Amino acid sequence: MHQWFSDHAIIYLVGLVAQLLFSARLLVQWILSEKVKKVLTPELFWQLSLAASFLFFLYGWLRDDFAIMLGQTITYFIYIRNMQIQKTWQRLSLYLRLFLWAFPVLILFYSYSNGQSDIERLFFNQSIPLWLIVWGSVAQVVFTFRFIYQWIYSEKIKRSHLPIGFWLLSLAGSLMILTYAIIRKDPILFLGQLFGSVIYARNIMISKKESK
Repeated sequence: MHQWFSDHAIIYLVGLVAQLLFSARLLVQWILSEKVKKVLTPELFWQLSLAASFLFFLYGWLRDDFAIMLGQTITYFIYIRNMQIQKTWQRLSLYLRLFLWAFPVLILFYSYSNGQSDIERLFFNQSIPLWLIVWGSVAQVVFTFRFIYQWIYSEKIKRSHLPIGFWLLSLAGSLMILTYAIIRKDPILFLGQLFGSVIYARNIMISKKESK
Protein backbone atom coordinates (compact mmCIF):
# COMPACT_ATOMS: atom_id res chain seq x y z
CA MET A 1 0.00 0.00 0.00
CA HIS A 2 2.80 2.41 0.94
CA GLN A 3 4.65 1.59 -2.30
CA TRP A 4 1.46 2.15 -4.32
CA PHE A 5 0.97 5.58 -2.75
CA SER A 6 4.62 6.50 -3.22
CA ASP A 7 4.64 5.53 -6.92
CA HIS A 8 1.38 7.37 -7.62
CA ALA A 9 2.57 10.45 -5.73
CA ILE A 10 5.63 10.67 -8.01
CA ILE A 11 3.47 10.26 -11.12
CA TYR A 12 1.05 12.96 -9.99
CA LEU A 13 4.00 15.22 -9.14
CA VAL A 14 5.28 14.91 -12.72
CA GLY A 15 1.80 15.78 -14.02
CA LEU A 16 1.43 18.67 -11.59
CA VAL A 17 4.75 20.24 -12.60
CA ALA A 18 3.76 19.87 -16.27
CA GLN A 19 0.41 21.57 -15.69
CA LEU A 20 2.06 24.35 -13.69
CA LEU A 21 4.36 25.01 -16.63
CA PHE A 22 1.40 24.96 -19.05
CA SER A 23 -0.43 27.40 -16.76
CA ALA A 24 2.67 29.60 -16.44
CA ARG A 25 2.95 29.96 -20.22
CA LEU A 26 -0.69 31.08 -20.43
CA LEU A 27 -0.26 33.44 -17.50
CA VAL A 28 2.81 35.08 -19.09
CA GLN A 29 1.07 35.38 -22.45
CA TRP A 30 -2.13 36.72 -20.87
CA ILE A 31 -0.41 39.36 -18.70
CA LEU A 32 1.72 40.65 -21.59
CA SER A 33 -1.32 40.72 -23.90
CA GLU A 34 -3.44 42.59 -21.34
CA LYS A 35 -0.74 45.27 -21.08
CA VAL A 36 -0.80 46.14 -24.77
CA LYS A 37 -4.46 45.13 -25.39
CA LYS A 38 -3.57 42.73 -28.19
CA VAL A 39 -2.65 39.05 -28.34
CA LEU A 40 1.12 38.55 -28.11
CA THR A 41 3.26 35.45 -28.62
CA PRO A 42 6.29 35.82 -26.31
CA GLU A 43 9.35 33.58 -26.70
CA LEU A 44 8.82 32.25 -23.17
CA PHE A 45 5.42 30.87 -24.24
CA TRP A 46 7.04 28.29 -26.52
CA GLN A 47 9.92 27.52 -24.15
CA LEU A 48 7.53 26.74 -21.31
CA SER A 49 5.28 24.82 -23.72
CA LEU A 50 8.11 22.50 -24.75
CA ALA A 51 9.22 21.86 -21.15
CA ALA A 52 5.61 21.18 -20.09
CA SER A 53 4.93 18.92 -23.08
CA PHE A 54 8.05 16.88 -22.30
CA LEU A 55 6.83 16.22 -18.75
CA PHE A 56 3.17 15.73 -19.69
CA PHE A 57 4.06 13.15 -22.34
CA LEU A 58 5.97 11.31 -19.62
CA TYR A 59 2.97 11.68 -17.28
CA GLY A 60 0.64 10.18 -19.90
CA TRP A 61 2.97 7.23 -20.37
CA LEU A 62 3.23 6.63 -16.61
CA ARG A 63 -0.58 6.87 -16.31
CA ASP A 64 -1.13 4.45 -19.22
CA ASP A 65 -3.11 7.23 -20.92
CA PHE A 66 -2.90 6.98 -24.71
CA ALA A 67 -5.05 10.12 -25.22
CA ILE A 68 -2.54 12.32 -23.38
CA MET A 69 0.42 10.77 -25.20
CA LEU A 70 -1.28 11.28 -28.57
CA GLY A 71 -1.92 14.97 -27.96
CA GLN A 72 1.58 15.70 -26.71
CA THR A 73 3.33 13.78 -29.50
CA ILE A 74 1.78 16.07 -32.13
CA THR A 75 2.20 19.41 -30.36
CA TYR A 76 5.69 18.66 -29.05
CA PHE A 77 7.31 19.14 -32.45
CA ILE A 78 5.15 22.18 -33.26
CA TYR A 79 6.55 23.87 -30.14
CA ILE A 80 10.05 23.15 -31.45
CA ARG A 81 9.14 24.61 -34.85
CA ASN A 82 7.84 27.82 -33.27
CA MET A 83 11.06 28.12 -31.28
CA GLN A 84 12.94 27.75 -34.56
CA ILE A 85 10.85 30.53 -36.14
CA GLN A 86 11.59 32.80 -33.19
CA LYS A 87 15.30 31.84 -33.31
CA THR A 88 15.34 30.55 -29.70
CA TRP A 89 15.79 26.86 -30.56
CA GLN A 90 19.26 27.55 -31.96
CA ARG A 91 20.37 28.98 -28.60
CA LEU A 92 20.06 25.59 -26.92
CA SER A 93 23.07 23.28 -26.82
CA LEU A 94 23.36 20.71 -29.61
CA TYR A 95 23.15 17.78 -27.17
CA LEU A 96 19.98 19.11 -25.58
CA ARG A 97 18.37 19.64 -28.98
CA LEU A 98 19.24 16.10 -30.06
CA PHE A 99 17.81 14.70 -26.82
CA LEU A 100 14.58 16.70 -27.14
CA TRP A 101 14.13 15.58 -30.74
CA ALA A 102 14.67 11.93 -29.84
CA PHE A 103 12.79 11.66 -26.53
CA PRO A 104 9.19 10.96 -27.74
CA VAL A 105 10.46 8.59 -30.44
CA LEU A 106 12.52 6.65 -27.88
CA ILE A 107 9.53 6.28 -25.54
CA LEU A 108 7.25 5.10 -28.36
CA PHE A 109 9.92 2.70 -29.61
CA TYR A 110 10.37 1.31 -26.10
CA SER A 111 6.61 0.84 -25.69
CA TYR A 112 6.39 -0.98 -29.02
CA SER A 113 9.47 -3.17 -28.47
CA ASN A 114 8.33 -4.00 -24.95
CA GLY A 115 5.80 -6.38 -26.48
CA GLN A 116 2.15 -7.08 -25.88
CA SER A 117 2.23 -5.80 -22.28
CA ASP A 118 2.51 -2.13 -23.24
CA ILE A 119 -0.14 -2.47 -25.97
CA GLU A 120 -2.53 -3.96 -23.41
CA ARG A 121 -1.68 -1.21 -20.91
CA LEU A 122 -2.53 1.55 -23.36
CA PHE A 123 -5.47 0.12 -25.31
CA PHE A 124 -7.00 -2.65 -23.17
CA ASN A 125 -6.69 -1.12 -19.73
CA GLN A 126 -9.71 -2.03 -17.58
CA SER A 127 -9.55 1.31 -15.77
CA ILE A 128 -10.06 3.15 -19.10
CA PRO A 129 -12.88 1.68 -21.25
CA LEU A 130 -12.43 1.82 -25.02
CA TRP A 131 -15.18 4.44 -25.52
CA LEU A 132 -13.38 6.73 -23.07
CA ILE A 133 -10.07 6.25 -24.89
CA VAL A 134 -11.85 7.23 -28.13
CA TRP A 135 -13.47 10.29 -26.51
CA GLY A 136 -10.19 11.38 -24.93
CA SER A 137 -8.33 10.87 -28.20
CA VAL A 138 -10.90 12.92 -30.16
CA ALA A 139 -10.69 15.65 -27.50
CA GLN A 140 -6.89 15.67 -27.77
CA VAL A 141 -7.07 15.82 -31.58
CA VAL A 142 -9.41 18.85 -31.43
CA PHE A 143 -7.19 20.46 -28.77
CA THR A 144 -4.04 19.63 -30.73
CA PHE A 145 -5.42 20.88 -34.06
CA ARG A 146 -5.19 24.43 -32.66
CA PHE A 147 -1.41 24.19 -32.91
CA ILE A 148 -1.54 22.71 -36.40
CA TYR A 149 -3.75 25.67 -37.37
CA GLN A 150 -1.37 28.07 -35.59
CA TRP A 151 1.67 26.51 -37.25
CA ILE A 152 0.19 26.80 -40.76
CA TYR A 153 -0.92 30.37 -40.02
CA SER A 154 2.52 31.34 -38.69
CA GLU A 155 4.34 29.75 -41.62
CA LYS A 156 2.09 31.76 -43.95
CA ILE A 157 2.85 35.12 -42.33
CA LYS A 158 6.48 34.17 -41.54
CA ARG A 159 6.24 34.92 -37.83
CA SER A 160 4.98 33.13 -34.74
CA HIS A 161 1.44 34.30 -33.95
CA LEU A 162 -1.63 33.09 -32.03
CA PRO A 163 -4.73 33.97 -34.14
CA ILE A 164 -8.30 33.95 -32.83
CA GLY A 165 -8.93 30.54 -34.42
CA PHE A 166 -6.26 29.14 -32.11
CA TRP A 167 -8.15 30.32 -29.03
CA LEU A 168 -11.54 29.09 -30.32
CA LEU A 169 -10.12 25.59 -30.91
CA SER A 170 -8.38 25.79 -27.51
CA LEU A 171 -11.64 26.48 -25.71
CA ALA A 172 -13.57 23.76 -27.56
CA GLY A 173 -10.87 21.15 -26.98
CA SER A 174 -10.41 22.20 -23.37
CA LEU A 175 -14.09 21.70 -22.55
CA MET A 176 -13.98 18.23 -24.11
CA ILE A 177 -10.87 17.32 -22.12
CA LEU A 178 -12.50 18.64 -18.94
CA THR A 179 -15.29 16.10 -19.48
CA TYR A 180 -12.69 13.38 -20.04
CA ALA A 181 -10.80 14.39 -16.88
CA ILE A 182 -13.98 14.23 -14.78
CA ILE A 183 -14.85 10.73 -16.02
CA ARG A 184 -11.21 9.62 -15.75
CA LYS A 185 -11.01 11.13 -12.24
CA ASP A 186 -7.75 12.86 -13.14
CA PRO A 187 -7.31 15.93 -10.86
CA ILE A 188 -4.14 17.09 -12.66
CA LEU A 189 -5.80 17.16 -16.07
CA PHE A 190 -8.97 18.76 -14.64
CA LEU A 191 -7.22 21.64 -12.83
CA GLY A 192 -4.99 22.41 -15.81
CA GLN A 193 -7.88 22.60 -18.28
CA LEU A 194 -10.10 24.53 -15.88
CA PHE A 195 -7.50 27.28 -15.57
CA GLY A 196 -6.74 27.16 -19.29
CA SER A 197 -10.36 27.54 -20.37
CA VAL A 198 -10.60 30.88 -18.53
CA ILE A 199 -7.48 32.20 -20.33
CA TYR A 200 -8.74 30.92 -23.70
CA ALA A 201 -12.05 32.71 -23.24
CA ARG A 202 -10.27 35.94 -22.27
CA ASN A 203 -7.96 35.80 -25.30
CA ILE A 204 -11.00 35.36 -27.57
CA MET A 205 -12.40 38.58 -26.09
CA ILE A 206 -9.09 40.41 -26.58
CA SER A 207 -8.78 39.14 -30.16
CA LYS A 208 -12.31 40.33 -31.04
CA LYS A 209 -11.59 43.79 -29.63
CA GLU A 210 -8.27 43.93 -31.48
CA SER A 211 -9.91 43.00 -34.81
CA LYS A 212 -12.47 45.80 -34.36
